[in-house]
Amino acid sequence: MNLMNDLSVSDPEIFNVLTQEIKRQENGVEMIASENFVSKAVLDAMGTPHTNKYSEGYPNKRYYGGNEFIDISEDLARERAKKLFGADHANVQPHAGSQANMEAYFAILELKDKILGMKLDHGGHLTHGSNVNFSGKFYDFSGYGVDEDTHTLNMDDVRREAERVKPKLLLSGFSAYPRKLDFKEFGEIAKDVGAYHMSDIAHIAGIIAAKLHENPIPHCDIVTTTTHKTLRGPRGAMILCREEDQFNPEDKKNLAQKIDSAVFPGMQGGPLDHVIAAKAVAFKEALQPDFVGYQDQVLKNAKVLASTLMDNGVDLVTGGTDNHLVLVDLSNKGIGGKVAEKALEDVHIYTNKNMIPFDERSPFDPSGIRLGTPALTTRGLKEEHMKVIGECIAKTLDNPTEDSIKTKIKAEIEELVRDFPMYPGFKIVG
Repeated sequence: MNLMNDLSVSDPEIFNVLTQEIKRQENGVEMIASENFVSKAVLDAMGTPHTNKYSEGYPNKRYYGGNEFIDISEDLARERAKKLFGADHANVQPHAGSQANMEAYFAILELKDKILGMKLDHGGHLTHGSNVNFSGKFYDFSGYGVDEDTHTLNMDDVRREAERVKPKLLLSGFSAYPRKLDFKEFGEIAKDVGAYHMSDIAHIAGIIAAKLHENPIPHCDIVTTTTHKTLRGPRGAMILCREEDQFNPEDKKNLAQKIDSAVFPGMQGGPLDHVIAAKAVAFKEALQPDFVGYQDQVLKNAKVLASTLMDNGVDLVTGGTDNHLVLVDLSNKGIGGKVAEKALEDVHIYTNKNMIPFDERSPFDPSGIRLGTPALTTRGLKEEHMKVIGECIAKTLDNPTEDSIKTKIKAEIEELVRDFPMYPGFKIVG
């Protein structure tokens, strides 16, 4: 902590911001489904002089000297990632999920090639074809969606759309879909229409690693994921893939080499070596038996949260969840996601506004909010705590402008989390 002590003197403004942010995280309930709390070991790895090194290239093939130990770190991360998911090849250099998706596209596609992915307002991600994103600008995207009545994916509809579009790439994965995916069926559809199959598992990577959700690796050419969210690692991403390119076996480069070339030098320069070291730490943690128990608790907590919300008059898209997130439909509350997000933030419950399927409202004030249980589960909260939090959320949504009610709810939330410190003994002393 000496560096933090120095920071309190050299830059008291930033020191104060960091201190206040730690307090914010500790005094509230973090329910943003894409966020989690890393271990002290992951924090330690990120805050090291690995950040000082430039290491363009890959282990044993760098463009700078002095990478003997950096190579060991990256090799550990790659080998642990492959073991965790059963993949032929892993590239752990992508800085973020969006870059990983861009690099995967660049590896196997030409600009304007056809891709079929999940519609943004039905649960997909910006990089799955949004017209304000590079994906929608660079490629000819079409979208499949959920059933209008059940709000769940109908794989017969996905197949019909794939047969109509004949994409070069079929993309599975989501950003806000509370049910399981049938990766095997996606893979069969891709094979039947002559497409690559790529899956973006950013949200459910940890659940998959714990073998509590079907693993897409046997059914995909390429799998991308962030390393935070349910995987509980540092902010970053990676790409997993088959060794061979099934559509171009005669190429000098196999699929793994194409992925690596697309990452560097195709898209990125020097990797973030301190983050790669932290990824290696997180992958080792995810290989431990207790990680399965953690993911099991994440799922249990999500189910109890969902049932509590519905018992208290809150509508959920698909009527529940199979994974770590729930998607709230606010239509019966007379408020939009913007108001709901702010009201919940006022009581120290942190969420994000989110589009729901067939949403008629603006993306800036949609009809839903998205909630997740990974971060709270990391802190040690269990089913009985989810009931309290679910009731607090429901009460807040019913009284978004009633300050007296919200004051009582905030006090209840602060009392609840007091027994679950994030990093016991971790203090910034200035």
